[in-house]
Amino acid sequence: MTTPATDWLRLDQQICFSLNAASRAFNGVYRVVLKDLGLTYPQYLVMLVLWEHGELPVKKLGEHLRLDSGTLSPLLKRLEAAGLVRRERSVRDERSVRVRPTGEGVALRERATEVPRRVATATGLDLAEVQDLRARLDRLTAALDTYGTEAASTAS
Repeated sequence: MTTPATDWLRLDQQICFSLNAASRAFNGVYRVVLKDLGLTYPQYLVMLVLWEHGELPVKKLGEHLRLDSGTLSPLLKRLEAAGLVRRERSVRDERSVRVRPTGEGVALRERATEVPRRVATATGLDLAEVQDLRARLDRLTAALDTYGTEAASTAS
């Protein structure tokens, strides 16, 4: 019989559960921090990409966020209804929709500058620890993406 510390089927041994719990905790922090901006966490992520890159095709925005168009479209509709983004069909390819922040969306960036500091404070980690954790998570994501791609190709 295995001891609890080596029982790999225990919930407290699952990295996926730890990541999911941390993600849910982050969502709770962001819910509080973003309330004054009138944004949800997914909407905030959309605005971050648009503040960084300006106008983008919806497909490219989805690539940055790792979201498909079915998930992204309702987010963009709500942001457009709030007056923060504008969506327009491309004149060169009417299948492509481009999205850009409006003047109000650009102005919101100034109000959002405190969000990262407040979230970092909530973590209880110092800047070096936050940067190290982000780097480790990026490596984990890349490894899992590679595994998923390789597993899918061998299963075909």
